[in-house]
Amino acid sequence: MAATLSLSGSPGLDPSSSSDQSVSSRSNNRSLRVAEKERKKNEAEDPFVLALKYFSDVEAGTPVHGNDEVEKNMVMVEKVAYMKGLSPEAISIMLEFAMSLRMGTTLCARVLKCLIPATVVPQEAVVRAVVWLGIGKIPISTRILFIKWVLTVFDMIDAKDQLRAIYGFIFSYVTEENLFPFICHLLYLLTRKEKVILSMYILFLQGRQPFLLSLLSLYKVFCPELVTLSISSRIKSGFRNHNMPWKSALIAVQKRNGSQVATSISLASAIKTNPRKRKHCHLELPVLSSVVSKEAQTDPSSSRKVVPLVQLHSFAHILENMHRIELPAQMGSLLGSSLALQYLDCVQDESALLRLNFWLGHALHEEFLFCGDGGASQNSEEALQFLNTLLSTQHFLQEGFSCSEAFLYKFLSVWDGSLLRPQILGLLSNIPVVPSSQIRRLLFEPLMQLFFTSSLFFKCGLMECLNNMLLKWLTWHSVYALEDDLDISLNSHTSINMTLSRFKDSVMELVDFVGQLASLSLQLEGCHSLLLSFILDFYETVCDTFLKYGLPLVVMPTPGVFYPALFATDPVSVDRLAYIMYRWGLELMLQPRKNVMQAFHISRQTFREFNHYAVVMVNCLWNSNMFQPDMGVQLGEELLLKSNVPQYWTSFDLIHHPAFMSYAVDFHQRCWPERKDMDLNSIKHSKPWSWYLEYLFSQGYDGLKQFVQSNISRPLTAAGGHVDRQDDGHVDRQDNGHVDGQGDRQDNGQDDGLSTLQR
Repeated sequence: MAATLSLSGSPGLDPSSSSDQSVSSRSNNRSLRVAEKERKKNEAEDPFVLALKYFSDVEAGTPVHGNDEVEKNMVMVEKVAYMKGLSPEAISIMLEFAMSLRMGTTLCARVLKCLIPATVVPQEAVVRAVVWLGIGKIPISTRILFIKWVLTVFDMIDAKDQLRAIYGFIFSYVTEENLFPFICHLLYLLTRKEKVILSMYILFLQGRQPFLLSLLSLYKVFCPELVTLSISSRIKSGFRNHNMPWKSALIAVQKRNGSQVATSISLASAIKTNPRKRKHCHLELPVLSSVVSKEAQTDPSSSRKVVPLVQLHSFAHILENMHRIELPAQMGSLLGSSLALQYLDCVQDESALLRLNFWLGHALHEEFLFCGDGGASQNSEEALQFLNTLLSTQHFLQEGFSCSEAFLYKFLSVWDGSLLRPQILGLLSNIPVVPSSQIRRLLFEPLMQLFFTSSLFFKCGLMECLNNMLLKWLTWHSVYALEDDLDISLNSHTSINMTLSRFKDSVMELVDFVGQLASLSLQLEGCHSLLLSFILDFYETVCDTFLKYGLPLVVMPTPGVFYPALFATDPVSVDRLAYIMYRWGLELMLQPRKNVMQAFHISRQTFREFNHYAVVMVNCLWNSNMFQPDMGVQLGEELLLKSNVPQYWTSFDLIHHPAFMSYAVDFHQRCWPERKDMDLNSIKHSKPWSWYLEYLFSQGYDGLKQFVQSNISRPLTAAGGHVDRQDDGHVDRQDNGHVDGQGDRQDNGQDDGLSTLQR
């Protein structure tokens, strides 16, 4: 009563409004009840719902043979499964029906083959089915088919915690010979570090089956101290493809459902050749921890006190305890500690390196090769951090790991060129010298496919990568070369050795390969200045192979690189080409004086190529004699006349060259500011020419200056102009027995000498 009075007496409450709301609420509830009733009526009439109800309620012992009703309902379930896929509820009902053997074993295989998920697979249904495996009445073929189905849809199971909770129950089936391969595969997918203690049991199983080794290799990654079996880090997958009964049906359902499939589930990932999807479990670096217990460390009866690496905090402590340091339980933890890497670099412990290589190889293969759904791209932040850590470790040790080398050879064949590009190219630049007999198959073929199908920036990145690779190869040669037998050790932590001649063959292969890529890419990219810059970086390294790194090898650039650099529109490229030619000239003059040349002779063809390029550059930039018959670039006289270019033979000298014309114009305005008509040919007179050269060299073009000083004999100052010049500006050269003014070779028995052009 009080409540009623209070409500009725409340200010602002309209009785008529309250009545209208009550009527509206009753109307809405009635509509909902009608809709729900209509839905249930439709579901009750749906043949598929009736079929599921039948399999859910069917009593145990119901016969199959002669039972038209079970056949009709089975056909209906199969029709929906292969058309749209089964919902989680439908999968639960049908899986329970098959594994409980309510109607015997006749329909089990048929039901399992039509379990095509439309979205996800409920974990509870899988767990109940695994429990049903403990009933001995289920035929072995049905057991195998069920495990194959679980492996196929493993990534579509909505959770894994309950499955991992019964890890020991699943593990008990390893004693059954027929189930052994499939149980190992399932255990591989479910394994976490805390489960590895069970691996001690299967060590006593006989044989070295591939699937068993694959599981043990994973156990060894998590707890290497528990798995004493020697397993190669390059072991191939021991697990076969088990998805054939469901592959085509999964693809068809995915296409039909389209966006209806949950975005978090990738059906394609469930039908790859290898259904291992370990989402970055290995990319988290372990924490430095000790293998030996604290009691063992302090036990006075112990013959040798060990000091865990985690307890050392300075390099001085490492030196004091160098022979008593205990390696961590997981070698992957070394990557996160610079102090641990210093210890590893000092002791050069082969066992430690093998363990670290094994862990790294497993992590790289699992996360970047065996993840068929592109696991690395789904969580690129973790992958990026992991690869950056690996790169910093390799830079710290100044060498790469053999496991990353093996990984790259496989990864290049499936890489798209964009995923984690800087990191992959960084790893690629750290690989050791590859024998010339294998380098084309392992590196050049996959890189060539990527190079010509990728963007300009990828081409530049790959050129930088190959340049860094060559730099590291040459550095290894200069550091580890043995003077006695001309053998070099390519890696201080490995026993790989290569003769100097084989090393030269590998370097030659690399330089030739880059020359091919450079020539074709400059044509494809229209001689892009950025690409040309990276190419010239590479050839700057090549021209110093002997002067800096002591390798008696001189390789001239291809014409497809030389001429685009000579005719480039930016002066930096021309200057860098001149510097490269200057360095090659020094190498050719110094090498014949070295004793090593008694064993390694530079061919006369190399000298001819250098002389030819030097003559072309001098005729082009200095003599104003472009398009001569003996030059690499030739154009017909009629075509040149049709171009209507006045004095076309001077188009690429130091005055009219597109790269230097702006300097010539600026110099002309400074020398003759009162002239209204600009005549650039007036710079060719003796004193202005010397001034112009000084002005040009003062702009920082040291490479051009060094080339001119080493190949052209003339004073470069204005006071020393003793050059006889005709009215048309043509330069008369003094023949010195090498190259005359037109660049023609004089036969004086010195074909393999250098060009010394006199002005």
